[in-house]
Amino acid sequence: MLSRIYHLGYAVEDLETASRFYRDNFGVEPGEPEIVQEQGIIATMFEVGESMIELVQPTRPDSPVGKFLAKRGEGFHHVAFEVDDLEAALADLKSRGVELIDETPRIGAGGTRMAFVHPKGAFGVLTELVELPR
Repeated sequence: MLSRIYHLGYAVEDLETASRFYRDNFGVEPGEPEIVQEQGIIATMFEVGESMIELVQPTRPDSPVGKFLAKRGEGFHHVAFEVDDLEAALADLKSRGVELIDETPRIGAGGTRMAFVHPKGAFGVLTELVELPR
């Protein structure tokens, strides 16, 4: 089902400051920030080998990332795995009794289709499944 780690998501208070840190200290170039209204975030990504790091900043305090920052502070937020067929992956997980946040795909950053598996269903790790645009 899983093709690769697509990205690791880090929740940050200030996207510009975090982007500058990775650019200045690790020599990576974060992409253009993208607002994802539905999720209440602004996100940017940079490549590390064949995977990426996604920096996510909330656009409002009541968004899931805003609530995460208020409760836990900055840091690791989620892991995203690439899948070939998101609907099939979600149906399979649901049939196995895995708790899902999203039973149907949503549109994520970069035009991907995505859905989250609840941390309770994945040993405490918020897990995102991502299907890339064809």
